[in-house]
Amino acid sequence: MNSLQITVTQDGDRNREQELSRKGHGYTGAYTSLDIGEVEKSPAVRKNRPTIPVEDDNMQGSTTKLIVCFFGIFICYFYYGIVQEKITRSTYGDGERFTAFFCLVFVQCIINSIFAKGAIGITKPEPDKTYWRLYAVCAVTYLGAMVASNSALKYVSYPLQVLGKSCKPIPVMILGVLVAHKRYPLRKYFFVLFIVVGVALFMFKGDSSSKSTDSHAFGFGELLLILSLTLDGLTGAAQDKMRGEYKTSPYHMMFNINKWSVLFLLILCLVTGELFQFMEFLSRYPNTIPNILLFGLASAVGQSFIFTTVSSFGPLTCSIITTTRKFFTILGSVILFNNPLIYRQWIGVLFVFIGLGLDSMYGKNRKVEKR
Repeated sequence: MNSLQITVTQDGDRNREQELSRKGHGYTGAYTSLDIGEVEKSPAVRKNRPTIPVEDDNMQGSTTKLIVCFFGIFICYFYYGIVQEKITRSTYGDGERFTAFFCLVFVQCIINSIFAKGAIGITKPEPDKTYWRLYAVCAVTYLGAMVASNSALKYVSYPLQVLGKSCKPIPVMILGVLVAHKRYPLRKYFFVLFIVVGVALFMFKGDSSSKSTDSHAFGFGELLLILSLTLDGLTGAAQDKMRGEYKTSPYHMMFNINKWSVLFLLILCLVTGELFQFMEFLSRYPNTIPNILLFGLASAVGQSFIFTTVSSFGPLTCSIITTTRKFFTILGSVILFNNPLIYRQWIGVLFVFIGLGLDSMYGKNRKVEKR
């Protein structure tokens, strides 16, 4: 059996010089000298090459980043809560209390914006192409969720409010699917449900003497909680859209959402007259200013971790972290100070850890083959 070898002369004419034969497994074909790189690029070689299971190249880096973000959020907002308590629960002068809550958030958003702008200058991310209306909508839903949640406390007990907010990952997931067209594997819904139920069982404190046991089954306070959860879900959907369509960097997201929040809060504080009361309060008690600045700084650093989580892992992961933050704070207190837990709370602890463990192992579609 023969095969033809062809050479090309300098003037481009092809001449038949010689015929060679190559034996092997019954195969006969044109034999030419090929570079090994050309063989590697051959579609037939690639097609027949066996697949090798491999881990995603970015898996370890992403896991490390997620752990850093978790502890960053945990530490920053733990200190944030301490400073907030100091500002809002302290008495000033002749028993006066701090009541300018909108202005406190206003200052917080200003510091957040300044921090994010500085971070943009240092990190120099790609130019932001996100549509400005998306930032404005996100700022409205973010502020609306916070106002609705705090206003609900006037009508429902604090345990019920905590129980309601522990369900935050559910609307984030549902509205992410409906509005941002996210897709989650079915098992993801069960894992998130495990976490939410566990946090709810752990955090809820039944109190028969509470006003929440009145004869009314559903009222204005519960509607405010539902509104707050819905707005949380819309915030997550808007952030999913930024992340998916525009690849928005965390600091661009942080800066623009806070920038719009500053604008809306300024209007609100001027209309209500709270801004002038706030300035008068600071003039009477200037020792409050350092705590307010520390409050804003803790918020800014915490938000940098939050928006990094949103940008890298999505709003659902971020909502799970922020929802379980109080859970781990209280659980840490139990371990350190031997505070007792009732059976229901231990069941909640078990649910949370089962949900988190299963989600970390099976909650994502991982790339497992590489050709």
